Amino acid sequence: MVTTEARVAELRRLIDDANHRYHVLDAPTVDDGEYDGWVRELRGLEEEHPDLVTPESPTQRVGGTPSTQFAQVEHPQPMLSLANARSDDEYRAWVERVRKLLDGEPFQLVTEPKIDGLAISLIYERGVFVRGATRGNGVIGEDVTANLRTVRAIPLGLGDDGEPPAVVEVRGEVYLPLQGFARVNEEQVAAGAKPFMNPRNSAAGSLRQKDPSVTARRPLSLWAYAIGHSKGLELRSHWEALEWMRAHRFPVSPDVRLHDDPDEALAACHEWEQRRGELPFDVDGAVVKVSSFDQQRRLGSVGRDPRWAVAFKFPPTTAITTLLHIGVNVGRTGALNPYAVLEPVMVGGVTVSLATLHNEDDIRRKDIREGDRVILQRAGDVIPQVVGPAPEQTGKRGPVWSMPERCPVCDTPVVRAEGEVRHYCPNRACPSRGLEGLKHFVSRGAMDIDGVGEKLVAKLVQEGLVAQPQDIYKLTLEQLLDLEGFQQRSAENVIAAIETSKAQPFGRVLFALGITHVGSVTAQALADGFGAMDALRSATPEEIAEVEGVGPVIAEQVAGWFLDPEHAHIVDELAAAGLRMEGPRRAQAPVGPLAGKTFVVTGSLDGFTRESIAEHLAGLGAKVTNTISANTDYLLAGTGGGSKRAKAEELGVPVISEADLERLTAG
Repeated sequence: MVTTEARVAELRRLIDDANHRYHVLDAPTVDDGEYDGWVRELRGLEEEHPDLVTPESPTQRVGGTPSTQFAQVEHPQPMLSLANARSDDEYRAWVERVRKLLDGEPFQLVTEPKIDGLAISLIYERGVFVRGATRGNGVIGEDVTANLRTVRAIPLGLGDDGEPPAVVEVRGEVYLPLQGFARVNEEQVAAGAKPFMNPRNSAAGSLRQKDPSVTARRPLSLWAYAIGHSKGLELRSHWEALEWMRAHRFPVSPDVRLHDDPDEALAACHEWEQRRGELPFDVDGAVVKVSSFDQQRRLGSVGRDPRWAVAFKFPPTTAITTLLHIGVNVGRTGALNPYAVLEPVMVGGVTVSLATLHNEDDIRRKDIREGDRVILQRAGDVIPQVVGPAPEQTGKRGPVWSMPERCPVCDTPVVRAEGEVRHYCPNRACPSRGLEGLKHFVSRGAMDIDGVGEKLVAKLVQEGLVAQPQDIYKLTLEQLLDLEGFQQRSAENVIAAIETSKAQPFGRVLFALGITHVGSVTAQALADGFGAMDALRSATPEEIAEVEGVGPVIAEQVAGWFLDPEHAHIVDELAAAGLRMEGPRRAQAPVGPLAGKTFVVTGSLDGFTRESIAEHLAGLGAKVTNTISANTDYLLAGTGGGSKRAKAEELGVPVISEADLERLTAG
């Protein structure tokens, strides 16, 4: 049976990969339904096991990583994403959370379409458009001002009706109307290029052209949906912001509505769903927002999601196709990952031919077999999911599928640890395993070696020029010139990029090593906590676990990784090559009335769900764990929770109620 820690790690890997493909590559490979399911499952596990929550968890992030093709710009205030509601019950649960957080105070809601395009930020100074950027990771985006100037729906000035605000940021969604999408794809095919997968990718590709004249030829449009940062503009509500944008020539959906009753807002969401197929543009849901800015500020945000808004997502689309073959890929950790090779089928405007299958147990549970007609589910721009075999099968079904007994790459016998759902190739020298690790090492989030992508890495491995990360720094100009496709200039550029990567900060180097469970945020936390590779290598698991956001499971992984002689050799070689192995130590102390206090929560609480109380305590500066110990300051107990209550009394840990908590934080 799989451990909670292993499932949490797997979910984080899946979500991070999906975020990267969606936000950075504009080449999504998972569907909304499956992605949201991962997020919900991860949130649930973290709610049950708060000690497993780490800073790099996707639940703690705003979004993906911006591309480096354009100059990077920092947004005046973060462009947050939205939590999802996929049913009436989930929507009503959100309404109840808002009502409780506002102490029963009345609130108005605004409904609007959730356009499936590319979120952008438009900055106007003294009424003049001066900068436009993509959302990026919500904090840092890409400067695409020149291209946005070609989008005719975007006003270049705010008009001359009085004194314009000193600064105003208008946020919107650039999209390609369905008719325009069909035309663009016809032109792509006529030019011998690949057609775009869907209107969202077409809009993103159009907006990220290096030549603005190419963007100008694409029939892009805009829906403006919010005001972000501003100076000299006094607005009291989101509804007033929509009216202001409409008055200043921004295209605002004519179907936005203001509601006094949450049930009316829900009915409006269902109306959008019913009209979905009639609209001239793609929508994947409806957005519901608390209108009052004062109430929005009081409600605040949790991680990547504002509490004052929710996306009511429409049900995913499905199709039936044939499962031709189940393949197996070996990842950089040695995990064997099955995938479905499908007869190509159009699902939601996208041709799908591949889908993930998770693991052997999941395949057997769903009773999926090669040759089956299968139900494929997809919603939005993410990896499709094989739901299961279609009800009616023609002919005799194939045998029950089993994971291969030997690694498909190096022929080493496959192992599966007790309690694990994953099968692994134990051969650290497996070519596929090493290749995946090298791809990660050179990737944008890691060493970010410009010009050294997956194809070149695979070629270097195939030619025997690179086997370990340190080999990259031993490449010569002559070796590259001997490879097909390289000229003097391109080879020189790669060598220069490799040399430039040596200046990447210590935290990036740590992340690039590919230590299990160590994402970019955890790597930076370790770099901040220890300051130097030598200090980290000599640290005990207990010392590593003291770093904020690094729990005992990750600490054991990190300490164990450095004990491996092969890993130690890699680090030594990289240090000798000139990579940065130290950096400034930075520490951030928690703030709030409960700063420095450790809480455990048990039982059922009247005013909170388990997830929301953990968020509330963290917002007050407290650390929330799942296990009572002598280091626990308080046990917050609701109805039930007998075993933890007994343990607290045994250790002398104070047991407090919700009312006690309010008194504790009142002053």
